Amino acid sequence: MRREEKARLITELRPRHALKWLLKAAGMPRSVYYYWCRAAARPDRYADEKRRITAIFHQHRGRYGYRRITWTLRRQGHPLNHKTVQRLMGRLGLACRLRPKRYRSYRGEEGLTAPNRLQRQFETDRPNLRWVTDVTEFKVRGERLYLSPILDLYNQEVVSYEIARSPRLCSCPR
Repeated sequence: MRREEKARLITELRPRHALKWLLKAAGMPRSVYYYWCRAAARPDRYADEKRRITAIFHQHRGRYGYRRITWTLRRQGHPLNHKTVQRLMGRLGLACRLRPKRYRSYRGEEGLTAPNRLQRQFETDRPNLRWVTDVTEFKVRGERLYLSPILDLYNQEVVSYEIARSPRLCSCPR
């Protein structure tokens, strides 16, 4: 919680509790509290800019960040530094929605296809005669992982597997 918000909360609770105890509970020095009380009484220097920023933000359904809002304000004839716009948006609690990252599939090195030794004969009469593998991509907590299991075609049992952050796997049985 910012000091400005703490000072506002202390001011609301002051009629019911002693200022000394409120300041101690908030961990705020008395001088800082009185500074923020005086600052709250001063007129807001950026009131018009805050109103414009909020209007632009909601007009574009939260898709505009501080850079595009700065650019829009300049086009409308209200030049404002991008850092000021960013700071005001932070104070107003406005943050643009981030675009989800696009899926980029890994093509691998072309021309390195393994020879087809099974010829679609996926059944075997003995264990450990034919092993197969493949690489599967999935996400866990927003992180892309690659799974490479080694299966025995006799009973479809997983003989070994490897999980990595890169699709280039060792494929060594463990």
